[in-house]
Amino acid sequence: MSNNADTASDTDTRAESINNPTYVESTIIMTTVRLVVPFIFTFGLFVMFHGADSAGGGFQGGVIVASTVLLLAFAFGIDATRRWIEGPLIRTAIATGGGLFILIGLGALINGQFLEYAAYDIGTTGIKYGIELVELGIGAIVSGVLIGLFFTLARGDMLTGGDIDQRSPQEQHGSDRS
Repeated sequence: MSNNADTASDTDTRAESINNPTYVESTIIMTTVRLVVPFIFTFGLFVMFHGADSAGGGFQGGVIVASTVLLLAFAFGIDATRRWIEGPLIRTAIATGGGLFILIGLGALINGQFLEYAAYDIGTTGIKYGIELVELGIGAIVSGVLIGLFFTLARGDMLTGGDIDQRSPQEQHGSDRS
């Protein structure tokens, strides 16, 4: 049964590659991305959560997590990846990350200063978890924004057909300047 589903998925991907000249199907790239993406995503989460103790943090981890989606888009096509992830999922990641950051920061502000984790009076482990939650929020914001920017830039290229204007700047703006 799953063989028929795989065949239908492969047929859809092949049809998309024929209709979209910017996407070239490669079994090697698709297989490599399928194998590598889970490890890169896990490494991104590791960098995100260990930013308080070692090199890394929310920004760096968010960039690594976003790169996994870009790899998927390059391997399986931008349109297929956009249908899978764009829209509410990206906005939810950005909103959740921002909300988490604000919640942790304002919660501490009520009892002390903005982002002063000692105000939660949970002990040293509370401080560590507070920092990790803030890093998670920052990572969600960064990955959501980068993925959104990627799809926005890709959509712009598709709207113009991807053609590069070979005319000189004077020809593009007209020759009405004398």
